[in-house]
Amino acid sequence: MKRKVVFLIAFALLLSFSATKAQPYKTGLGVRLGTFSGLTVKHFVSSKNALEGILSFRWGGTAITGLYEWQKQIKGAPGLDWEIGLGGHIGFWDNNKYYWARDNSSAIVGLDFILGLEYTFKDAPFSIGLDWKPAFNIIGDDHWWSDGAALSIRYNF
Repeated sequence: MKRKVVFLIAFALLLSFSATKAQPYKTGLGVRLGTFSGLTVKHFVSSKNALEGILSFRWGGTAITGLYEWQKQIKGAPGLDWEIGLGGHIGFWDNNKYYWARDNSSAIVGLDFILGLEYTFKDAPFSIGLDWKPAFNIIGDDHWWSDGAALSIRYNF
């Protein structure tokens, strides 16, 4: 019985170590530079799944985006991962600064998608990502925003 307990503990430790190695970091906090510039925080909930929150600024307003992302390392490219995800946003802007404003509504709620690459530095606590995040508003302005490309730079914990 004692051998089984020792074996199970050793096996659990091995699994937890391999899961930690599969994900490059636990949480990253940084800036997002692009058409919707702002702040980004990314937190891994498992070795290949992450939650990302983005606070962005555009047209004299603010939008908050939440994304669920799947991330996987690219074979033969250590530190480089591809990612894909989906989520939603809510935001407000100044209609006097928004080109497409057709009514007095300045609030939006919509769906977001993300597709990108992320490189995590081996010897430094930083990652850099390049992604495309198109979005579609369901409430408020009904535009498809396809210009959501950005560069994210995060400090990783």
